[in-house]
Amino acid sequence: MSRTVKRAAHTFDMNYKETIEYLYNSAPMFEKIGADAYKEGLSNTYALDNHFDNPHRNYKTIHIAGTNGKGSVSHTLASILQTAGYKVGLYTSPHIIDFSERIRVNGLTISEKYIVDFIEKERSFFEPLHPSFFELTTALAFKYFADMQVDIAVIEVGLGGRLDCTNVINPILSIITNISFDHTQFLGNTLEKIAGEKAGIIKKGVPVIIGETTDATHQVFETKAKEMQAPIYFAEDDQQIISSEPTGGGGRIYHTKDFGTVIGGLGGLCQEKNTNTIFCALKRLPKLRFGDILAGLKNVSSLTGLIGRWQVIQENPNIICDTGHNVGGWIYLSEQLNTVKCDRMHIVFGMVNDKDINSVMELLPKYATYYFTKANTKRAIDEKELIQLATKHNLKGNTYPTVSEAFNAAKKTASKKDFIFVGGSSYIVSDFFQI
Repeated sequence: MSRTVKRAAHTFDMNYKETIEYLYNSAPMFEKIGADAYKEGLSNTYALDNHFDNPHRNYKTIHIAGTNGKGSVSHTLASILQTAGYKVGLYTSPHIIDFSERIRVNGLTISEKYIVDFIEKERSFFEPLHPSFFELTTALAFKYFADMQVDIAVIEVGLGGRLDCTNVINPILSIITNISFDHTQFLGNTLEKIAGEKAGIIKKGVPVIIGETTDATHQVFETKAKEMQAPIYFAEDDQQIISSEPTGGGGRIYHTKDFGTVIGGLGGLCQEKNTNTIFCALKRLPKLRFGDILAGLKNVSSLTGLIGRWQVIQENPNIICDTGHNVGGWIYLSEQLNTVKCDRMHIVFGMVNDKDINSVMELLPKYATYYFTKANTKRAIDEKELIQLATKHNLKGNTYPTVSEAFNAAKKTASKKDFIFVGGSSYIVSDFFQI
Protein backbone atom coordinates (compact mmCIF):
# COMPACT_ATOMS: atom_id res chain seq x y z
CA MET A 1 0.00 0.00 0.00
CA SER A 2 2.57 2.53 -1.11
CA ARG A 3 1.87 6.14 -0.18
CA THR A 4 3.81 9.15 -1.42
CA VAL A 5 5.13 11.53 1.24
CA LYS A 6 4.71 15.17 0.22
CA ARG A 7 8.22 16.60 0.40
CA ALA A 8 10.43 19.45 -0.71
CA ALA A 9 12.77 18.96 -3.66
CA HIS A 10 16.04 17.12 -2.98
CA THR A 11 19.01 15.63 -4.81
CA PHE A 12 20.89 13.79 -2.07
CA ASP A 13 19.24 10.34 -1.97
CA MET A 14 22.31 8.25 -1.14
CA ASN A 15 23.78 10.71 1.32
CA TYR A 16 20.38 11.12 2.92
CA LYS A 17 19.96 7.38 3.42
CA GLU A 18 23.40 7.13 5.00
CA THR A 19 22.67 10.11 7.23
CA ILE A 20 19.39 8.64 8.49
CA GLU A 21 21.13 5.34 9.22
CA TYR A 22 23.77 7.27 11.13
CA LEU A 23 21.03 8.96 13.16
CA TYR A 24 19.31 5.65 13.91
CA ASN A 25 22.53 3.87 14.85
CA SER A 26 24.45 6.53 16.75
CA ALA A 27 21.64 8.17 18.73
CA PRO A 28 19.51 5.77 20.87
CA MET A 29 16.04 5.64 19.30
CA PHE A 30 13.02 4.79 21.46
CA GLU A 31 11.00 3.54 18.50
CA LYS A 32 13.73 1.02 17.68
CA ILE A 33 14.96 -0.20 21.07
CA GLY A 34 12.46 1.04 23.65
CA ALA A 35 13.35 1.92 27.25
CA ASP A 36 17.13 1.88 26.75
CA ALA A 37 16.78 4.96 24.53
CA TYR A 38 15.00 7.02 27.17
CA LYS A 39 17.13 9.69 28.84
CA GLU A 40 15.73 11.40 31.90
CA GLY A 41 16.58 15.06 32.32
CA LEU A 42 17.00 18.02 30.01
CA SER A 43 20.76 18.68 30.23
CA ASN A 44 21.44 17.60 26.64
CA THR A 45 18.41 19.51 25.42
CA TYR A 46 19.59 22.74 27.03
CA ALA A 47 23.13 22.21 25.70
CA LEU A 48 21.83 21.74 22.16
CA ASP A 49 19.37 24.62 22.54
CA ASN A 50 22.10 27.01 23.71
CA HIS A 51 24.43 25.87 20.95
CA PHE A 52 21.84 26.84 18.34
CA ASP A 53 21.03 30.11 20.13
CA ASN A 54 17.54 29.08 21.32
CA PRO A 55 15.94 28.95 17.85
CA HIS A 56 12.38 28.37 19.16
CA ARG A 57 12.36 31.93 20.53
CA ASN A 58 12.17 33.21 16.95
CA TYR A 59 8.58 32.08 16.43
CA LYS A 60 5.41 31.42 18.37
CA THR A 61 4.61 27.87 19.43
CA ILE A 62 1.66 25.71 20.49
CA HIS A 63 2.61 22.76 22.72
CA ILE A 64 0.51 19.58 22.67
CA ALA A 65 0.75 16.63 25.08
CA GLY A 66 -1.53 13.71 25.92
CA THR A 67 -1.67 9.94 25.86
CA ASN A 68 -3.77 9.74 22.68
CA GLY A 69 -4.98 12.23 20.10
CA LYS A 70 -2.07 14.65 20.23
CA GLY A 71 -0.98 13.80 16.68
CA SER A 72 -4.44 14.37 15.24
CA VAL A 73 -4.89 17.61 17.20
CA SER A 74 -1.43 18.84 16.18
CA HIS A 75 -1.98 18.18 12.49
CA THR A 76 -5.47 19.68 12.51
CA LEU A 77 -4.42 22.90 14.24
CA ALA A 78 -1.50 23.20 11.82
CA SER A 79 -3.90 22.68 8.91
CA ILE A 80 -6.25 25.42 10.15
CA LEU A 81 -3.42 27.90 10.77
CA GLN A 82 -1.88 27.10 7.40
CA THR A 83 -5.23 27.68 5.68
CA ALA A 84 -5.47 31.02 7.50
CA GLY A 85 -2.26 32.15 5.80
CA TYR A 86 0.34 31.52 8.49
CA LYS A 87 3.66 29.85 7.72
CA VAL A 88 3.37 26.86 10.04
CA GLY A 89 5.99 24.47 11.38
CA LEU A 90 4.80 21.06 12.54
CA TYR A 91 6.87 18.68 14.67
CA THR A 92 5.39 15.25 15.41
CA SER A 93 6.46 11.67 16.06
CA PRO A 94 6.83 8.89 15.23
CA HIS A 95 7.03 8.89 11.45
CA ILE A 96 5.14 6.27 9.45
CA ILE A 97 7.13 5.98 6.21
CA ASP A 98 10.11 8.34 6.28
CA PHE A 99 11.98 10.28 8.97
CA SER A 100 11.34 13.61 7.23
CA GLU A 101 7.59 13.35 8.04
CA ARG A 102 8.41 14.46 11.59
CA ILE A 103 9.38 17.99 10.56
CA ARG A 104 7.18 19.95 8.15
CA VAL A 105 6.58 23.53 7.10
CA ASN A 106 3.17 24.15 5.50
CA GLY A 107 2.86 20.43 4.87
CA LEU A 108 6.21 20.02 3.10
CA THR A 109 8.67 17.69 4.82
CA ILE A 110 12.09 18.98 5.74
CA SER A 111 14.45 18.71 2.78
CA GLU A 112 16.90 15.84 2.74
CA LYS A 113 19.75 18.24 2.00
CA TYR A 114 19.01 20.21 5.16
CA ILE A 115 19.18 17.05 7.28
CA VAL A 116 22.44 15.93 5.64
CA ASP A 117 24.04 19.36 6.04
CA PHE A 118 22.89 19.66 9.67
CA ILE A 119 24.43 16.35 10.70
CA GLU A 120 27.68 16.93 8.78
CA LYS A 121 28.14 20.43 10.21
CA GLU A 122 27.09 19.75 13.82
CA ARG A 123 28.24 16.21 14.58
CA SER A 124 31.54 17.39 16.09
CA PHE A 125 29.50 19.29 18.69
CA PHE A 126 26.79 16.79 19.53
CA GLU A 127 28.68 13.48 19.38
CA PRO A 128 30.46 14.08 22.73
CA LEU A 129 27.02 14.73 24.30
CA HIS A 130 25.70 11.31 23.24
CA PRO A 131 22.19 12.70 22.77
CA SER A 132 19.17 10.46 22.26
CA PHE A 133 17.59 10.31 18.83
CA PHE A 134 14.68 12.48 20.00
CA GLU A 135 16.94 15.07 21.64
CA LEU A 136 18.86 15.50 18.41
CA THR A 137 15.74 15.44 16.23
CA THR A 138 14.09 18.13 18.37
CA ALA A 139 17.14 20.40 18.06
CA LEU A 140 17.07 19.85 14.30
CA ALA A 141 13.37 20.72 14.10
CA PHE A 142 13.63 23.89 16.18
CA LYS A 143 16.59 25.17 14.14
CA TYR A 144 14.88 24.31 10.86
CA PHE A 145 11.75 26.24 11.80
CA ALA A 146 13.87 29.29 12.68
CA ASP A 147 15.80 29.06 9.41
CA MET A 148 12.52 28.72 7.50
CA GLN A 149 11.18 31.78 9.36
CA VAL A 150 7.88 30.19 10.33
CA ASP A 151 5.24 32.33 12.00
CA ILE A 152 4.17 29.61 14.40
CA ALA A 153 5.13 26.00 15.12
CA VAL A 154 2.85 23.28 16.46
CA ILE A 155 5.01 21.08 18.68
CA GLU A 156 3.90 17.61 19.75
CA VAL A 157 5.40 16.21 22.94
CA GLY A 158 7.37 13.02 22.38
CA LEU A 159 6.84 11.24 25.70
CA GLY A 160 5.30 12.57 28.89
CA GLY A 161 5.79 16.30 29.20
CA ARG A 162 7.74 17.50 32.22
CA LEU A 163 11.05 15.95 31.10
CA ASP A 164 10.35 15.82 27.38
CA CYS A 165 12.94 17.70 25.37
CA THR A 166 10.26 19.78 23.64
CA ASN A 167 9.54 21.33 27.04
CA VAL A 168 12.10 24.12 26.63
CA ILE A 169 9.62 26.16 24.59
CA ASN A 170 7.43 28.94 25.99
CA PRO A 171 4.23 28.54 23.96
CA ILE A 172 1.27 30.86 23.46
CA LEU A 173 -1.03 27.91 24.22
CA SER A 174 -0.61 24.49 25.85
CA ILE A 175 -2.96 21.56 25.16
CA ILE A 176 -3.24 18.23 26.98
CA THR A 177 -5.61 15.96 25.10
CA ASN A 178 -6.25 13.14 27.59
CA ILE A 179 -4.65 10.77 30.08
CA SER A 180 -4.66 6.98 30.02
CA PHE A 181 -2.16 4.22 30.80
CA ASP A 182 0.86 4.20 28.48
CA HIS A 183 4.63 4.31 29.02
CA THR A 184 3.99 3.59 32.69
CA GLN A 185 7.62 2.55 33.22
CA PHE A 186 8.59 6.22 32.74
CA LEU A 187 5.49 8.21 33.67
CA GLY A 188 4.09 6.30 36.64
CA ASN A 189 1.56 3.55 37.24
CA THR A 190 -1.42 5.70 38.26
CA LEU A 191 -3.43 8.20 36.24
CA GLU A 192 -2.53 10.90 38.78
CA LYS A 193 1.20 10.32 38.27
CA ILE A 194 0.86 10.27 34.48
CA ALA A 195 -1.24 13.45 34.60
CA GLY A 196 1.44 15.05 36.75
CA GLU A 197 4.07 14.34 34.12
CA LYS A 198 1.87 15.65 31.30
CA ALA A 199 0.99 18.73 33.37
CA GLY A 200 4.69 19.56 33.34
CA ILE A 201 4.15 21.43 30.06
CA ILE A 202 1.93 24.01 31.79
CA LYS A 203 3.89 27.28 31.80
CA LYS A 204 3.57 30.40 33.93
CA GLY A 205 0.72 32.54 32.64
CA VAL A 206 0.20 30.47 29.47
CA PRO A 207 -3.40 29.31 28.83
CA VAL A 208 -3.86 25.53 28.86
CA ILE A 209 -6.63 23.45 27.29
CA ILE A 210 -7.48 20.07 28.83
CA GLY A 211 -9.33 17.83 26.37
CA GLU A 212 -10.58 15.06 28.67
CA THR A 213 -10.29 14.37 32.38
CA THR A 214 -11.23 11.79 34.96
CA ASP A 215 -11.91 12.28 38.65
CA ALA A 216 -8.29 11.24 39.18
CA THR A 217 -6.73 13.76 36.81
CA HIS A 218 -8.96 16.85 36.97
CA GLN A 219 -7.53 18.06 40.29
CA VAL A 220 -3.94 17.42 39.15
CA PHE A 221 -4.38 19.84 36.26
CA GLU A 222 -6.23 22.44 38.32
CA THR A 223 -3.53 22.40 41.01
CA LYS A 224 -0.67 22.74 38.51
CA ALA A 225 -2.42 25.53 36.58
CA LYS A 226 -3.03 27.44 39.82
CA GLU A 227 0.61 27.01 40.80
CA MET A 228 1.70 28.39 37.42
CA GLN A 229 -0.98 31.12 37.35
CA ALA A 230 -2.06 29.70 34.01
CA PRO A 231 -5.65 30.14 32.80
CA ILE A 232 -7.11 26.64 32.42
CA TYR A 233 -10.01 25.58 30.18
CA PHE A 234 -11.64 22.16 30.24
CA ALA A 235 -13.01 21.28 26.80
CA GLU A 236 -15.63 19.03 28.42
CA ASP A 237 -17.12 22.13 30.07
CA ASP A 238 -17.60 23.73 26.63
CA GLN A 239 -19.14 20.83 24.75
CA GLN A 240 -19.33 22.06 21.17
CA ILE A 241 -20.17 18.77 19.48
CA ILE A 242 -23.79 17.70 19.79
CA SER A 243 -23.39 14.57 17.64
CA SER A 244 -21.34 13.19 14.77
CA GLU A 245 -21.51 10.48 12.15
CA PRO A 246 -19.09 9.12 9.55
CA THR A 247 -19.07 10.45 5.99
CA GLY A 248 -18.91 8.15 3.01
CA GLY A 249 -15.31 9.09 2.25
CA GLY A 250 -13.66 8.36 5.58
CA GLY A 251 -14.28 11.64 7.43
CA ARG A 252 -16.86 12.73 10.00
CA ILE A 253 -19.76 15.17 10.01
CA TYR A 254 -20.06 17.16 13.24
CA HIS A 255 -23.18 18.94 14.43
CA THR A 256 -21.97 21.67 16.74
CA LYS A 257 -23.34 24.26 19.14
CA ASP A 258 -21.56 27.36 17.82
CA PHE A 259 -19.96 26.28 14.52
CA GLY A 260 -22.93 24.74 12.72
CA THR A 261 -22.42 21.57 10.68
CA VAL A 262 -18.75 20.89 10.09
CA ILE A 263 -16.96 18.19 8.07
CA GLY A 264 -13.75 16.77 9.52
CA GLY A 265 -11.28 14.95 7.31
CA LEU A 266 -10.45 12.35 9.99
CA GLY A 267 -13.03 9.62 10.44
CA GLY A 268 -12.13 7.88 13.67
CA LEU A 269 -14.68 7.81 16.48
CA CYS A 270 -12.00 9.24 18.78
CA GLN A 271 -11.92 12.37 16.60
CA GLU A 272 -15.15 13.59 18.21
CA LYS A 273 -13.24 14.23 21.45
CA ASN A 274 -10.21 15.57 19.58
CA THR A 275 -12.33 17.97 17.55
CA ASN A 276 -14.08 19.27 20.65
CA THR A 277 -10.62 19.96 22.11
CA ILE A 278 -9.65 21.79 18.91
CA PHE A 279 -12.75 24.00 19.04
CA CYS A 280 -11.92 24.90 22.65
CA ALA A 281 -8.34 25.74 21.63
CA LEU A 282 -9.41 27.89 18.68
CA LYS A 283 -11.26 30.21 21.05
CA ARG A 284 -7.96 30.96 22.81
CA LEU A 285 -6.01 31.72 19.63
CA PRO A 286 -6.06 34.93 17.57
CA LYS A 287 -9.42 35.15 15.79
CA LEU A 288 -9.52 33.00 12.66
CA ARG A 289 -11.95 33.24 9.77
CA PHE A 290 -14.73 30.66 9.94
CA GLY A 291 -14.04 29.55 6.36
CA ASP A 292 -10.39 28.83 7.23
CA ILE A 293 -11.46 26.73 10.20
CA LEU A 294 -13.85 24.70 8.03
CA ALA A 295 -11.28 24.18 5.26
CA GLY A 296 -8.51 23.30 7.70
CA LEU A 297 -10.65 20.68 9.45
CA LYS A 298 -11.79 19.12 6.19
CA ASN A 299 -8.42 19.06 4.41
CA VAL A 300 -6.10 18.13 7.26
CA SER A 301 -4.66 15.05 5.56
CA SER A 302 -3.90 16.69 2.22
CA LEU A 303 -2.51 19.87 3.81
CA THR A 304 -0.31 18.28 6.47
CA GLY A 305 0.39 14.79 5.16
CA LEU A 306 -1.24 13.02 8.09
CA ILE A 307 -1.78 9.30 7.43
CA GLY A 308 -2.95 6.24 9.34
CA ARG A 309 -5.90 7.61 11.30
CA TRP A 310 -8.90 5.41 10.45
CA GLN A 311 -7.70 5.82 6.89
CA VAL A 312 -9.78 4.33 4.10
CA ILE A 313 -7.45 2.57 1.69
CA GLN A 314 -9.97 1.06 -0.72
CA GLU A 315 -13.52 -0.24 -1.05
CA ASN A 316 -14.90 -3.63 -2.12
CA PRO A 317 -13.54 -4.99 0.14
CA ASN A 318 -13.29 -2.06 2.53
CA ILE A 319 -9.74 -1.74 3.84
CA ILE A 320 -8.96 0.63 6.72
CA CYS A 321 -5.83 1.14 8.82
CA ASP A 322 -5.29 2.94 12.11
CA THR A 323 -2.24 3.60 14.29
CA GLY A 324 -4.12 3.20 17.63
CA HIS A 325 -1.71 1.24 19.82
CA ASN A 326 -2.81 1.31 23.47
CA VAL A 327 -5.86 0.71 25.65
CA GLY A 328 -7.04 4.31 25.40
CA GLY A 329 -6.98 4.16 21.61
CA TRP A 330 -8.58 0.73 21.39
CA ILE A 331 -11.54 1.71 23.53
CA TYR A 332 -12.59 3.86 20.57
CA LEU A 333 -11.38 1.51 17.84
CA SER A 334 -13.24 -1.50 19.23
CA GLU A 335 -16.45 0.51 19.47
CA GLN A 336 -15.99 1.71 15.90
CA LEU A 337 -15.22 -1.78 14.58
CA ASN A 338 -18.45 -3.00 16.14
CA THR A 339 -20.40 -0.50 14.00
CA VAL A 340 -18.90 -1.76 10.72
CA LYS A 341 -21.42 -3.52 8.47
CA CYS A 342 -19.80 -6.34 6.52
CA ASP A 343 -20.13 -10.04 5.75
CA ARG A 344 -16.88 -10.98 7.50
CA MET A 345 -14.24 -8.97 9.36
CA HIS A 346 -10.52 -9.65 8.92
CA ILE A 347 -8.01 -8.01 11.29
CA VAL A 348 -4.29 -7.84 10.56
CA PHE A 349 -2.89 -7.28 14.04
CA GLY A 350 0.40 -6.82 15.86
CA MET A 351 1.73 -4.90 18.87
CA VAL A 352 4.99 -3.89 20.52
CA ASN A 353 6.21 -5.25 23.83
CA ASP A 354 5.70 -2.27 26.16
CA LYS A 355 1.91 -2.07 25.80
CA ASP A 356 -0.85 -3.63 27.90
CA ILE A 357 -1.62 -6.27 25.30
CA ASN A 358 -4.03 -8.33 27.40
CA SER A 359 -6.26 -5.32 28.03
CA VAL A 360 -6.21 -4.48 24.32
CA MET A 361 -7.05 -8.06 23.35
CA GLU A 362 -10.01 -8.03 25.71
CA LEU A 363 -11.40 -5.15 23.61
CA LEU A 364 -10.93 -6.87 20.24
CA PRO A 365 -14.06 -8.22 18.50
CA LYS A 366 -14.44 -11.97 19.05
CA TYR A 367 -16.22 -12.56 15.72
CA ALA A 368 -13.33 -11.39 13.51
CA THR A 369 -10.71 -13.58 11.84
CA TYR A 370 -7.20 -12.56 12.92
CA TYR A 371 -3.94 -12.46 11.01
CA PHE A 372 -1.37 -12.14 13.80
CA THR A 373 1.93 -10.68 12.68
CA LYS A 374 4.90 -8.59 13.75
CA ALA A 375 6.30 -5.32 12.47
CA ASN A 376 9.89 -4.82 11.41
CA THR A 377 11.13 -3.54 14.79
CA LYS A 378 12.98 -5.19 17.65
CA ARG A 379 10.15 -4.15 19.97
CA ALA A 380 7.54 -6.21 18.10
CA ILE A 381 5.88 -9.11 19.91
CA ASP A 382 6.44 -12.36 18.01
CA GLU A 383 3.34 -13.54 16.20
CA LYS A 384 3.52 -16.97 17.87
CA GLU A 385 3.39 -15.30 21.29
CA LEU A 386 0.50 -13.15 20.07
CA ILE A 387 -1.65 -16.11 19.07
CA GLN A 388 -1.02 -17.82 22.43
CA LEU A 389 -2.27 -14.72 24.23
CA ALA A 390 -5.15 -14.35 21.77
CA THR A 391 -6.39 -17.88 22.46
CA LYS A 392 -6.89 -16.91 26.12
CA HIS A 393 -9.17 -14.09 24.91
CA ASN A 394 -11.17 -16.34 22.55
CA LEU A 395 -9.70 -14.77 19.41
CA LYS A 396 -9.18 -17.01 16.41
CA GLY A 397 -6.74 -16.74 13.53
CA ASN A 398 -3.35 -17.69 12.12
CA THR A 399 0.21 -16.35 12.30
CA TYR A 400 2.30 -14.64 9.62
CA PRO A 401 5.92 -13.53 10.01
CA THR A 402 5.49 -10.23 8.15
CA VAL A 403 2.77 -7.63 7.73
CA SER A 404 2.95 -8.13 3.98
CA GLU A 405 2.19 -11.87 4.27
CA ALA A 406 -0.58 -11.25 6.80
CA PHE A 407 -2.28 -8.58 4.70
CA ASN A 408 -1.99 -10.56 1.47
CA ALA A 409 -3.56 -13.57 3.19
CA ALA A 410 -6.44 -11.41 4.43
CA LYS A 411 -6.96 -9.83 1.03
CA LYS A 412 -6.89 -13.22 -0.70
CA THR A 413 -9.54 -14.56 1.69
CA ALA A 414 -11.83 -11.52 1.72
CA SER A 415 -14.83 -11.12 -0.56
CA LYS A 416 -16.05 -7.73 -1.84
CA LYS A 417 -18.50 -7.34 1.04
CA ASP A 418 -15.89 -8.10 3.70
CA PHE A 419 -13.91 -5.64 5.81
CA ILE A 420 -10.14 -5.66 6.45
CA PHE A 421 -8.60 -3.70 9.31
CA VAL A 422 -4.83 -3.25 9.71
CA GLY A 423 -3.45 -1.99 13.03
CA GLY A 424 -2.39 -2.51 16.62
CA SER A 425 0.77 -0.45 16.29
CA SER A 426 2.20 2.48 14.31
CA TYR A 427 4.85 0.06 13.08
CA ILE A 428 2.26 -2.35 11.68
CA VAL A 429 0.76 0.56 9.72
CA SER A 430 4.23 1.66 8.62
CA ASP A 431 5.03 -1.80 7.22
CA PHE A 432 1.58 -1.90 5.60
CA PHE A 433 2.19 1.35 3.71
CA GLN A 434 5.45 -0.05 2.39
CA ILE A 435 3.94 -3.19 0.85
